[in-house]
Amino acid sequence: MKEIVIYTDGGSRGNPGKAAIGVVFCNEKGEVIKKFGEYLGDHLTNNDAEYAAVIFALKKFKALFGKAMAEHSQVEIRSDSELLVKQMNGKYKVENEKIQKFFMEIWNLKIDFKEVKFKAIPREKNKEADALVNQALDAEASSQKLF
Repeated sequence: MKEIVIYTDGGSRGNPGKAAIGVVFCNEKGEVIKKFGEYLGDHLTNNDAEYAAVIFALKKFKALFGKAMAEHSQVEIRSDSELLVKQMNGKYKVENEKIQKFFMEIWNLKIDFKEVKFKAIPREKNKEADALVNQALDAEASSQKLF
């Protein structure tokens, strides 16, 4: 059985505004395996981006390692979004319609894994994923052209 820790973060400048995600895959020893930062688009909230990061992470895991490995893997998603973690752990209700769709997508993605756990971590322990969010946002901002 494989144990993977995935750090996820999402951010929006403007909230809603331009948003991006950061995802860091680590093995059971805490060593970084893969990292991803991706620009999502405009008019998204921080919560949208936080959920999008988890969806990206679970889909990317299956794309990289295959469904067969997912079926034998324990994945721990670590996020500094208390809302996301408490909603995914059933501690908070999911009342926002947009977030309900994200929640259901994650719920359905989880089925392909042996286990997916969600753990809240302080922001300072999520610096690498946060840096990837900011790099993606900065890259998008610098690619803007006047004409």
